[in-house]
Amino acid sequence: MTAAEAFGALKDRLRRGETTVVEHVGSVLAAAHERDTLGAFVAVAGQEALRAAEAADLRIAERGADAWTGAPLLGVTVSVKDLLQTRDLPTARGSFLANRRERADAPAVARLRAAGAIVIGKTTTSEYGWSASTVSRVAPPTGNPYDPARTAGGSSGGAAAAVATGLGDGALGTDGAGSVRIPAAFCGVVGYKPSYGLIPYVPGCADRLSHQGTLARGVAEAAALAAAAGGPHPGDPDSGLGSIEAPPRGAARRVGWIEWDGTSDEVRRVAERARSALAELGYRVEPVEVRCTDLYPALVDILAAAEAAGTAARDEELCDPGRLEVVRYGRRLTGAAVLRAEEVRQRTRVRLRAVMARHELLAMATVPVEPFEAGAIAPTWAADPRDLLWLAWSPATYPFNLTGQPALTLPAGLTRAGLPVGVQLVGAFGADEPVIAAARRLESALGQLPPPRAPHELVAATERTL
Repeated sequence: MTAAEAFGALKDRLRRGETTVVEHVGSVLAAAHERDTLGAFVAVAGQEALRAAEAADLRIAERGADAWTGAPLLGVTVSVKDLLQTRDLPTARGSFLANRRERADAPAVARLRAAGAIVIGKTTTSEYGWSASTVSRVAPPTGNPYDPARTAGGSSGGAAAAVATGLGDGALGTDGAGSVRIPAAFCGVVGYKPSYGLIPYVPGCADRLSHQGTLARGVAEAAALAAAAGGPHPGDPDSGLGSIEAPPRGAARRVGWIEWDGTSDEVRRVAERARSALAELGYRVEPVEVRCTDLYPALVDILAAAEAAGTAARDEELCDPGRLEVVRYGRRLTGAAVLRAEEVRQRTRVRLRAVMARHELLAMATVPVEPFEAGAIAPTWAADPRDLLWLAWSPATYPFNLTGQPALTLPAGLTRAGLPVGVQLVGAFGADEPVIAAARRLESALGQLPPPRAPHELVAATERTL
């Protein structure tokens, strides 16, 4: 499916003259200004977005249906996570620390604009994306569209909340240990982390964990945004990485179902819908046990070393206190400890490659718990940063950052408390297409979630269908 087909409803309305790009963009900007009660945005676009919308309308008037040739995302509204540089909007990175990077579009942002998309704002994140929440010192935490007292997740929590409430057709996020997939699962939308290097990340992260990813209300839309943003870039030596690890003949149509420790009964009950649906779609679903007891300590050491390397002692006063605990731990690490963590990463890649040799896909609940309190960085048992457990509660997401595999979460249903549960599909490194294809079939089988209920429904139902 092409990008224009993925956003076909919007394209048809624009082509038939039922609306204009200016009207579409203006309505989203107005809603973001007036009805962003969840704290999804830290900055909303202004005249540049409207000028881009006017140019898009002129293109449609001049070319008609051919306007989308070379501009497949024409008129599509996207938000950008506040970690990614934009030329026309400030990038605070969720921090009081000065951002000395050039005020220019990151490659992914530039490519979406070149494809016709219009940036409508910057979304909330934790400082430098350090935690899987949106708690920071620069903005209130982002609330969950299904219960504002609970977290939207993070660190792309603002992006997920914006998409869930119709404030934009899609979003760019980043994912270093689950930061696209966790909030997407919590907010009931699609979150796609492509294979490492598919979307260039400039400037890059030394830990080589962070992927750029996309969020949307449907699988096709998330995939279309990623396709438009993807491809090699000279600023990211890892972009365009790798050959596709095609599954062996015996792996086709086989799905390994993983149930991670700590999965709540409610999450398990809802995720079981997806497991049954995969079987009904003709996949051979079988339980798989993946033991990664050494993985979380290695993740902590790699992340902490990177945070320490990027934070000077003179900056401590302005740092997020939780992230500062991680920085201080990172400064105590030896080079040998970091290399041992890298050895764990390598072993994990080998271990997961062996699992993928027998399975076309892996599937599991994306997050084992329901959304927790909005002002917390983690569930209670992991919420004290001094314990270095701030990501330990999401064991289904971070392994696939260490391996670089593609992973996509889509809504599986609601808990009895009315909170979304996501199911995650994972493929072999470089084999993104089987993940997307299976996700689209599963999405159709599971159906759509009911939207967030008023008063948290921020836009009209007609806008939500675009």
